[in-house]
Amino acid sequence: MNAISLLRAPALPQIARTLIVAVSLALAALPARAQFSGPPHTHPPQDRANTPKYTHKNNQFQPARLSAGDLITVHLYGSNDYGPTVRVNLDGNIQLPLIGSVTVKDLSVSQAEDRIAQRLKSAGMYRDPQITLEIAESAAQVVTLTGEAHAVLPVTGERHLFELIAAAGGLPPTASHRIIVNRPGLPDPIVVDIGTDPLHSQQSNIAIYPGDTIVLSRVGVVYLLGQFRTPGAIPITQNSPLTLMQATSLAGGALFNARYDDLRIIRTVSVDGAHTRTLVKVDVKQVMLGKLPDPILQPDDILFLPTSPMKAALSSGGLSILLNLASVMLIAFNY
Repeated sequence: MNAISLLRAPALPQIARTLIVAVSLALAALPARAQFSGPPHTHPPQDRANTPKYTHKNNQFQPARLSAGDLITVHLYGSNDYGPTVRVNLDGNIQLPLIGSVTVKDLSVSQAEDRIAQRLKSAGMYRDPQITLEIAESAAQVVTLTGEAHAVLPVTGERHLFELIAAAGGLPPTASHRIIVNRPGLPDPIVVDIGTDPLHSQQSNIAIYPGDTIVLSRVGVVYLLGQFRTPGAIPITQNSPLTLMQATSLAGGALFNARYDDLRIIRTVSVDGAHTRTLVKVDVKQVMLGKLPDPILQPDDILFLPTSPMKAALSSGGLSILLNLASVMLIAFNY
């Protein structure tokens, strides 16, 4: 029953009617509210496209330091006559009209603006100069990829990790899924595990800024030599162990000439900083039949499957020679 129905009820006292009207007017005066207000309001991310250089400090990006090779333009507010464009030399200095050499190396943009303004003021050229610096070219406006991929990519403002890896040709098969990002101003590198699940890839697609170095380290590999159909190096897939049977399958299987009972796993073991090699022999046939466990391989293991002399002789025509020799011996024995 709403307020209008209550007011029309004949048995309702006049005082109750007055109270209902007052409460209804008070509720109507309140601002309307939705039942679900949704997430809190968030400000859009700051557009850093026009800001040439940034470093990471306390989870916030601050203007980077000027360095040798930067090309900067000095603007004086209210004056069209003073606007030199100069390059920072190897000593970290710039040559400006009216005041000469000014050291700006390792200064932020705002610090360099204050220093130039102070020099103009102390020289008596301007009473209260307002200086603005514009970085036309920066020696640090690049991102370097090293490791399993090598590239130097120009970057202005904010880019993302996957975008830069794709621009460098994609993630090589031998590259690890744990990517290291070295960022100026941070004492420790940023370690990103991109994993293998595309559903969670967005969390790993971090922002990359000018001056960052992306290190694509090499993933562990297993080397196959000898009587395999396609010997070579097999990378160990991230987050999944690689067994002997899996490596043999990826190599196309073992050839007929192989000595199945003499496969050798050569493994490098580090003990107290000293590297020593161990040799383990495995019977591949027993592993295939399930009579022996399938050993898990480790990075840099070498699998050597030697050749069986008897099988090699048979496969190269030795069987016909043996049959002919046996026939000759049989004939000679009968005579």
